[in-house]
Amino acid sequence: MTDPARGFSPPPYPYDRLDALKPQAQAHEGGLVDLSIGTPCDPPAPQVVEALASSAAERGYPASIGSPAYREAAAGWLARELAVEVGPDQLAACIGTKELVAGMPHWLRLRDPSKDTVLYPAISYPSYAMGAELAGARAVAVPVTPDGRSDLAAIDPADAERALCLWVNSPANPTGHLDDLAAAAEWGRAHGVPVLSDECYVEFTWDGPRRTILEHGLDGVLAVHSLSKRSNLAGVRAGFYAGDPELVHYLSELRKHAGFMVPGPVQAAAVAAWDDQAHVDAQRERYRHRLARFAAVLAGLGVDAPLPGGGFYLWAPAPDGDAWALVRRLATDGGCLVSPGEFYGPDGAGFVRVAVVQPDDRLDLVARRLGAA
Repeated sequence: MTDPARGFSPPPYPYDRLDALKPQAQAHEGGLVDLSIGTPCDPPAPQVVEALASSAAERGYPASIGSPAYREAAAGWLARELAVEVGPDQLAACIGTKELVAGMPHWLRLRDPSKDTVLYPAISYPSYAMGAELAGARAVAVPVTPDGRSDLAAIDPADAERALCLWVNSPANPTGHLDDLAAAAEWGRAHGVPVLSDECYVEFTWDGPRRTILEHGLDGVLAVHSLSKRSNLAGVRAGFYAGDPELVHYLSELRKHAGFMVPGPVQAAAVAAWDDQAHVDAQRERYRHRLARFAAVLAGLGVDAPLPGGGFYLWAPAPDGDAWALVRRLATDGGCLVSPGEFYGPDGAGFVRVAVVQPDDRLDLVARRLGAA
């Protein structure tokens, strides 16, 4: 992607590769049902929308680290729901979390120019590797065990020595697996490598209790959280990072200089969202039902899609390992788009990811189409 003679050439955005299939899916009566991207389709809580519209916070510059109310609400949620205590100097706001994920390697290279390597799960959201590329750093994939844990023993000591950070993601996108966050924190401290834990799907943990790396101490770790999935607020871009006080302070000061600010009205809406759990509990039940419903739909095609340990994606092995054939079949016969696993790294080839974000009536429409076909 980077040619020394010509500079950086952005690769095609993975999901743009599905555009050729959209006319076939759209041709069905009722139109295309998009299950390729994890865009929430259910409404946010009314009180959150009201707070967004009535904050009167439009005029002034918002605090880059988040208003006191924003940080208190996020810290309160961590204490109530994940049983961890963080102070105001251990948490700061970010504009959603994708910008944080993609920008982190650049900022960490400014902090320690002697390091040049980003470690990330071999099957994962593309932004971990792309963040390294954008920073001119090395992206080194960490193998994932069959049960979805980062194979930390497989990390080459030379790569560990050069590492800016280790990314973990639990529940994982796309697989839904749950990583061993205690082991990741221990590995990072033993090697002097910051461990960055993307926990944006934590509210949708199906196997056991919800987990955060912060349970295992704050030293050398950051947890990254977002309202996009939890509260159906992907469009407003609100999240936070919390953990190691020195690292939080460094990032907060850097981001202040660069002008990264969650808009004031969004901060007001975020306070309302973090303070309410009822709307999240309702969303959990919607996703739990949809996962089981669409797993049954795929089973009717001879595709065994196990229910995930967390998240709202089905990670399904394609018949004969031909993911694109299954993607095309679902678009042609079912009028729906899903993502081939290769979007999430070479180790994901042979799988498809299904985001069960659409309402039940849209999933039922796909089922009827496939049944008719």
